[in-house]
Amino acid sequence: MHEMSHMGPRAFNHEQSSDAEAEYDRLRDLARQEAQKRGSCFQRSQEAYSNGDGAAAKELSEQGKAHGRKMEEYNKRASEFIFRENNAEGRVEPDTIDLHGQFVEEAEEILEERIKYAKAHGQTHLHVIVGKGNHSANHLQKIKPRVEQVCRELGLQYTTEENAGRIYVNLTGGPADMPTLPAHSGYGPSPSQYPGQQHNQQQQQQQQQDNRDPVAEAVNAVLPRVLRKLEKACCVVM
Repeated sequence: MHEMSHMGPRAFNHEQSSDAEAEYDRLRDLARQEAQKRGSCFQRSQEAYSNGDGAAAKELSEQGKAHGRKMEEYNKRASEFIFRENNAEGRVEPDTIDLHGQFVEEAEEILEERIKYAKAHGQTHLHVIVGKGNHSANHLQKIKPRVEQVCRELGLQYTTEENAGRIYVNLTGGPADMPTLPAHSGYGPSPSQYPGQQHNQQQQQQQQQDNRDPVAEAVNAVLPRVLRKLEKACCVVM
């Protein structure tokens, strides 16, 4: 089973309407309710089995599995919703991914797919917004350690940026030496240009001329694969 750990109550990295935040909270709450129902069914199934009532045990087990499927569906919808909100056009640059609001396992799947997409499209680096842990229990950064683990497993060098809530990842396999650039204090788009980004920006300008947004293109390419993977995972909501 995969343990899912949330970054904290502050799921959005940008100013959002109350309706958007309410929708995200609604989906996560529904997932938690289904998880509780699933646990109750499995517990009663075990009790029925211990009492020799195999038919009741089987029925309760099937009910528990059904609640588990609903839980996974609500969590998938919440993950997709928050990812699209935080990575919408104008909120991040094409070389940046925002993982706010994701459970740890969701963030891992999304990052792996985003790295594949970036490499396939010739990107040399990636900025990963992981949050500072200010809104997490005990102010612990939960996603950052998993992002670092993914980078190590993929043989990629990384470094924490001046903003402690961001990680710079070198996608070429070389050292994660960030060039000295004007400070950028926010999580959102930066006016700075990194080596290898000029070519990407030229591509972006051409795409904009074709009425295509590179960030939206990345989101649309990454999310379907992530959601298919999450469908196969049996997740425990913490």
